[in-house]
Amino acid sequence: MNTPITQTLYGRLALAFALLTLICGGFTGWLFMSTTERHQQEVLQRLSHDLARHITKNTDLVKQLKWNRPAVDELFNMLMVVNPGIEVYLVNAEGRIDAHVAPPGRVKRDHINIAPIRALLADAPLPLLGDDPRSDDASKIFSAAPITQDGTTVGYLYIILAGEAYDALAADVRNSQAMNTATWLMAGLTILTLSAGLVAFALITRRLRALARAVKTMEDEGPDAIANQPLFNNPQRDEIGQLTQAFHQMAARIAGQVAEMKRQDQLRREMVANISHDLRTPLTSLQGYLETLSLKSGQVSEDEQSRYLDVALRQSRKVGKLAQELIELAKLECEVTRPHMEPFSLPELVNDVLQKFELAASKKNITLHVAMPEATANDLPPVRADLGMIERVLTNLLDNALKHTPMGGRVQLELHAADGQVQVRVTDTGEGISEQLRPQIFERPSPLRDGAGRTSGGLGLLIVKRILSLHNSQIRLEPPSGQGTAFIFALPVA
Repeated sequence: MNTPITQTLYGRLALAFALLTLICGGFTGWLFMSTTERHQQEVLQRLSHDLARHITKNTDLVKQLKWNRPAVDELFNMLMVVNPGIEVYLVNAEGRIDAHVAPPGRVKRDHINIAPIRALLADAPLPLLGDDPRSDDASKIFSAAPITQDGTTVGYLYIILAGEAYDALAADVRNSQAMNTATWLMAGLTILTLSAGLVAFALITRRLRALARAVKTMEDEGPDAIANQPLFNNPQRDEIGQLTQAFHQMAARIAGQVAEMKRQDQLRREMVANISHDLRTPLTSLQGYLETLSLKSGQVSEDEQSRYLDVALRQSRKVGKLAQELIELAKLECEVTRPHMEPFSLPELVNDVLQKFELAASKKNITLHVAMPEATANDLPPVRADLGMIERVLTNLLDNALKHTPMGGRVQLELHAADGQVQVRVTDTGEGISEQLRPQIFERPSPLRDGAGRTSGGLGLLIVKRILSLHNSQIRLEPPSGQGTAFIFALPVA
C-alpha cells in the first residue's frame, strides 16, 4: 500500500519548504518595495527640504499680519505650472488650512497636524510624513516653512511634495514594462529556488526512502534478505550513511543471533535426545532387575539376589549422576552459580583430585602422573579462581581420561607457568577422538571415541566449558599427535 505523499518525509519537507519559500519571497518583495518607496521619499524630501523656506524668503505673503492674497494667488499659479506634482497650502499657526488651489471638493480636511511641521523645522530624521489635506487618513512627505511678520508667526507654507499627479504618474510607472520585467524576474527566482530545494530534498531523502524499504524488507523477509542489497555496499560518511551502516551492522548481528538461536535450539534438541537415550538404558536395566526380584521373590538364591541388587544399584547411581550433571549444567547456563575467586595452589588441588582416582586407576593398571617443568610445586605461582569449580573441571577431565584409556595406559597432568598464567594439560594414551566428533565435542553429548562399546561421554565436557567460560578462560582440544587425547586450559596467576 502506497503512502500518500503528504504523509512522507519528502512530502512534508517539500510542503514546508514551499510555504517558507513563498512567505520569504512575498516578504522580500514587500520589504523591497517598502524600502524603495521610503528611499524615494527621503531623496525627494531632502532635495526639496528648503523649497518652502526659499519661497517665503522671496515672496511677501503677509501684510499687516494678514495673508497677501494677490501674492498668494500668484505664487500658487506659478508653482502649479512649474511643478504640477506638488500641492501648496497656507495654514495658520493652529493648523487650519486658509488657502489652496485644489479643485472644489478635493480637499478633505480643514486642519492638519502641526507636530510634523515643527519636527521638520527642528531637523528631525527623514523621511518625515505629514497630513495629506486631500485624504482623510493618508500621510505624505512635505516641505514647510514658517511665515512671520515682525517676529510673529502668522502661519506656514505647507507643500505636499508627492501630490495626486505624482501618485498617478508613479502608478503608471509601476505598470510599465520595466516593473513587469522585475516582477517576473523575482517570480522566476522564487520558482527556481523552490525547484532547486525540492530536487535537493528528493536527493537527500532518497537514501532515507531506500533505508525505509530495507527496514520493511527486513520486517517481511528477515535480516538475511538485506545482507547483499546495493544500499549497504558503499555507504557515504555523512549522518545518513552512518545510520545506514549502523542499521546494516544491526541487521547482521540480528541475523547472527537468529542463526545462533536456531543452532542452540538444534543443539538443545539433540542434547535432550541424547540424554533421553542415556537415561533409557540404565532405567530399563534398573526396572528389569527390580521386576525380576519382585516376580521371583523367594525363588532366587541369595547370591543371585545380591547380584541383581548390585546391578540395580549401579544403574540407579548412573541415573543419579546424570540428573546431578543436568542440574549443575542448568545452574551454570542460567548463571545462578557464580565463581568465588580466591588464590590457591594448583599443584595441591591436582594432588587431591588424583587421590580420588587412584583406586579406579589401579583396577585398570593405569598410571597417574603429574609433570611440572619447574623444579618443585612451590615454584609454581598460586592461581586465582573458584577452588570448587576448578576441582570439578579436573575431576571431569580425569574421569573422561580414565574411561577411555585402555588397561596399562597412562594419564598425565602437566602444569606450566607462562605469561601470567598457569597452563593445565590433561593427556591420556587412549585411541583418541575421531575427526567427525572434534568440532562438536564441547557443544553436546556425543560419543567420545569411535571404538566398539564406547558411548557418550555425558555432560562432563559441557560443564567444564561453562565453568572455564565463567573464569574468562577456554578449553581446547589439541590436534591429534599420535596416540591419545589432550585437553589444555589456563588460569590467571593470583
